[in-house]
Amino acid sequence: MQGIQTTTSEREQTRVERIGAHSHIRGLGLDPTTLEPRGNSQGMVGQGKARKAAGVILKMVKEGRIAGRAVLMAGPPSSGKTAIAMGMAQSLGSDVPFTMISASEIFSLEMSKTEALTQAFRRSIGVRIKEESEIIEGEVVEIQIDRSLTGASKTGKITMKTTDMETVYDLGNKMIDALSKEKVIAGDVIVIDKSTGKISKLGRSFTRARDYDAMGADTKFVQCPEGELQVRKEVVHTVSLHEIDVINSRTQGFLALFAGTHRSLIKAELRDQINNKVSDWREEGKAEIVPGVLFIDEVHMLDIECFSFLNRALETELAPIVIMASNRGITRIRGTKYKSPHGIPIDLLDRALIISTGAYLADDIKEILSIRAQEEDVSLAPAALEILTKIGSETSLRYAIQLITLSNLVARRRKAAQVDVPDVRRVYTLFLDEKRSVQFLKEQNSLLIGEDGQIGGGAGVDAMEVA
Repeated sequence: MQGIQTTTSEREQTRVERIGAHSHIRGLGLDPTTLEPRGNSQGMVGQGKARKAAGVILKMVKEGRIAGRAVLMAGPPSSGKTAIAMGMAQSLGSDVPFTMISASEIFSLEMSKTEALTQAFRRSIGVRIKEESEIIEGEVVEIQIDRSLTGASKTGKITMKTTDMETVYDLGNKMIDALSKEKVIAGDVIVIDKSTGKISKLGRSFTRARDYDAMGADTKFVQCPEGELQVRKEVVHTVSLHEIDVINSRTQGFLALFAGTHRSLIKAELRDQINNKVSDWREEGKAEIVPGVLFIDEVHMLDIECFSFLNRALETELAPIVIMASNRGITRIRGTKYKSPHGIPIDLLDRALIISTGAYLADDIKEILSIRAQEEDVSLAPAALEILTKIGSETSLRYAIQLITLSNLVARRRKAAQVDVPDVRRVYTLFLDEKRSVQFLKEQNSLLIGEDGQIGGGAGVDAMEVA
């Protein structure tokens, strides 16, 4: 028995944490009233001008003032474009749809390019549906369950009360099973939806706070409801247009969301019917449209057909705000022989508000590396942080960030509690950055296979330098 308890305790204490490239981002780090960027807030450092511009867009999205607009975030690699987009997503909250895709996804899905973009657009438009439902809300006084001799059928009664009244309700099989599933006992405050029979447990009543044997450390206490037991309450659901499309496009209804059918073609006629129905709901006051955000990373990977579709889609009534990101300069538009800024056609650029990001300053790099070290639970010596900052300034911020965990592994191997300069130097010699990799190719060019398939053939390294 003792061994079982120990195993359970260890299992509860063991956690597997996945730390992503932007897991430290909590928001845009702006002052809520003036939208002025803070120096170091919510995981965001530097890029004050770009963050403030994103904050203005964000405020307009929250107030529902704009939709069908295009915003382009343009800047060199590793300048925080995706981080700003992640900060916007965190600041919007769960009620406003935020869809993030990479432009290359459009070409790898098993559907047409325009269908993939349409689905992405409709995933970024929310419909806030309001409906009134009748609920029973009160404190459970007593539950009585009677089983037949065979155990096949169950009947029972539940006594519920508020501060003003007390009533006994009859229970059937389904309600008894639902109460058992939620582990409802006397003293719990529950809500029963009369239309669906769903039972939600709000917590324990404060009158049962002295029942020490019936509660755990995480028990939530709530007040006993006042007034009538049966009340009509307005319930608000927010779903995306794409979810409505999927539910109505398959015979299995709501289960279609879990059956993988959302990757197949949805007929335009069905979408038109849904748009008309949503318009009717809006006129009747039953629903409202919540314009969300569609973020397209590496937008220069789209081709001319996709850009033409975006131009048209942005003019439709049901369109989200489209935020694009690109690290390209004057480059060829995919699918044409013409060059354009950021690899985007001029007519789409005319529609876009352009937010520029620049290279990080040394002080900003130092702050970001310090935040990432905390996120990855790594203790950095001041000298190690300085040398990582220098590496980030001379190579790239992404390369310096990747050295944090690697340096920590080296430090742990020598049983040190803190990463120091020798640890950083060790991993710096083991793993090359982009500049040293190019230098290696120059030195070993005669031994490597070139463009023509021959060893030492072609001037691939020189071409890379020109690019």
